[in-house]
Amino acid sequence: MSLAFVDFLTYVLFGLKLLAITLASLMFLLGLDDLFIDVVYWGRKLIRRFRIYDKYEKADERRLFEAPEQPLAIMVPAWNEVGVVGEMARLAASTLDYENYQIFVGTYPNDPQTQADVDAVCLHYPNVHKVVCARPGPTSKADCLNNIIDAILRFQSDAKIEFAGFILHDAEDVISPMELRLYNYLLPNKDMIQIPVYPFAPQWRGFTAGHYVDEFAENHGKDVIVREALTGQVPSAGVGTCFSRRAIGALLADGDGIAFDVQSLTEDYDIGFRLKQKGMKCIFARYSMTDPQLALKRDWRLGMSREFAQVICVREHFPRDWQHAIRQKSRWIVGIVFQGTRNLGWSRRGALNYFLWRDRRGLFAYLLSFLVNLLFLVLLAMWLVTVIAPNSWHFQSILADSPLLTALLWLNGLMLVNRLFQRGFFVTRYYGIVEGLLSAPRMMWSNFVNFFANLRALRQVMEMGDSRRVAWDKTTHEFPALASPMRTPLGQRLVDKGLITEAQLHEAITNPLRRRLGRELLLRGWLNSEQLVQTLAEQLDVPWAPLNPFKLDPQLIAKMPRSLAVHYGVLPVAEDANTLILASETPVSQVSLGVISRQLKRPVTYRLAPQGRVTLGLRYNYPSPWQKEETRQMLAVLKRHQDDAALLERVSRHQVMLGTLLQVRGKVPPTLFNQALIDFNPEHLSLGAHLIARSIISEEVLQAALAEQAEEQRAAYELTREVA
Repeated sequence: MSLAFVDFLTYVLFGLKLLAITLASLMFLLGLDDLFIDVVYWGRKLIRRFRIYDKYEKADERRLFEAPEQPLAIMVPAWNEVGVVGEMARLAASTLDYENYQIFVGTYPNDPQTQADVDAVCLHYPNVHKVVCARPGPTSKADCLNNIIDAILRFQSDAKIEFAGFILHDAEDVISPMELRLYNYLLPNKDMIQIPVYPFAPQWRGFTAGHYVDEFAENHGKDVIVREALTGQVPSAGVGTCFSRRAIGALLADGDGIAFDVQSLTEDYDIGFRLKQKGMKCIFARYSMTDPQLALKRDWRLGMSREFAQVICVREHFPRDWQHAIRQKSRWIVGIVFQGTRNLGWSRRGALNYFLWRDRRGLFAYLLSFLVNLLFLVLLAMWLVTVIAPNSWHFQSILADSPLLTALLWLNGLMLVNRLFQRGFFVTRYYGIVEGLLSAPRMMWSNFVNFFANLRALRQVMEMGDSRRVAWDKTTHEFPALASPMRTPLGQRLVDKGLITEAQLHEAITNPLRRRLGRELLLRGWLNSEQLVQTLAEQLDVPWAPLNPFKLDPQLIAKMPRSLAVHYGVLPVAEDANTLILASETPVSQVSLGVISRQLKRPVTYRLAPQGRVTLGLRYNYPSPWQKEETRQMLAVLKRHQDDAALLERVSRHQVMLGTLLQVRGKVPPTLFNQALIDFNPEHLSLGAHLIARSIISEEVLQAALAEQAEEQRAAYELTREVA
């Protein structure tokens, strides 16, 4: 080996030594930054444990149930989300322990596939509403949300309600059953509520998706809690965030009718600071359930704790491949670091500035971590050379004669052990010991992902010349698709089955007096109610069964309160083990079935019944305080002649519920009618009086509908008088 080469290696080692001292010093300062958060968190936890919880009982779900339900609106931006929105609506309807909510899905005019998917969902779920944005997509998430808010405000005006909370969710979110009850409990005292977000854990080798697990578990298990305690400010995660009506009103006033900054890639993050500057109250709500049935259902793993594992939270899939993760994180970096620095600047409060620094230090910290990892690999390679070739030249270690570097490495080593412990602890408490142990090797992978995301963000900003010109780079979402086969219209099905002719179908649908097609055909005598319900059941893919409302078991009737039966237009007709089977003349939404199931504390399902049978059954088994004497006499005759199927068929054709009549006549849109039904109590008011009190219809509209309903009933009365 030449002396020149030896000198070169000597200078290289000396340079590595200086680089190591510099990097170790900077890592030490960053380590102190993280250590401060750890000390505050654990100190605060000890104080609360011995000074608060020894005097006051921890809050549980009982408080959430005590608060009356307020109207809540869920906002879901959707671009290329085919199959995802339907699954979210199904899960929300079947798991949310809440009824008074509406889902508004923002779609784009140049995304017909997603629009068609949302249309199919709206047929099944009356509380899901499609919003079409004014501009073709993809714009920004903020622009989509602004269009959704416009639709929500129009719905409020039409439905004569005021939403108490506006909730941010993505289409792939899995929502905790008690989430809306938590928001409902905290509103309107809190103006922004953020709940924890916990990604789904991948297989053990999925380090890219797994590093999201580690980061969110520690950030939402510790860091955000400290941030709220020291500053009162909480950043929105973009999902699982609820804004009060007051907060949305203030944002609309500031933006001259536009709540979200359309040029920001992280509009949710910005809003947390804007609300704080207005003096509004923000909270990071970690609220644990004592009853595991009210928490998200999960497999229990060694190391998990109830306090963490049964917390009300949002769960979703994050990118599993390298490129999508870098795209997503670079968008966050552009929005938080570059756009956030420009839009928000710095605060006059030192504590808030400290956390702004922590938000923005990633551009520097991840570069530093990347260089540290590279330096470690270089030194490891040099050490391996001495192991493989022990007779080669040996150079003095860069640690020799450098007590400063040695001390820094020891201190950084101890803080690294602490970092691994902190991250592993919070991951373990929610995901179990296996994921907690995997968080250690995933930490290095996390550094690489974040480093290259920073590079991409920096390149995007430099190419565009302005961070606000960087486009919304949407993340591909993952969720099991919900199949929505095309349905053949009811009339065409009846023609195909030979039950009616094309001429009869045309005559029925062109009748100037608007009725539902099935009932129009029944009144004309062109088919019977069982033929109609069988065809309808095939179209909707739900079961059906004949029903004689006068032969129901009184014990079954007693198992359902009148308020529920009349409210949802259903009759309890059978039991299958612990499941109560209901009968309905029209499809019952999953939202309604979920509410009934929670009220009865047992599973429920439904099947269709022939026209008029449920209406008669409700009037007979759950008589209204306002029921007319003529109706009681008609029911008594039908009871005596309950085996006369022909009489029951003829009378049933004339049975029509007031709500159905108003919707068919176009006096109340189905979406508004369903919203109005949420707070309808048939024990206190008739449906008509309730709709008038809610200003949904006028007295004139009600009287006209009642007159038409009475005319139908008179025909039924005449039929029963003939056999009385």
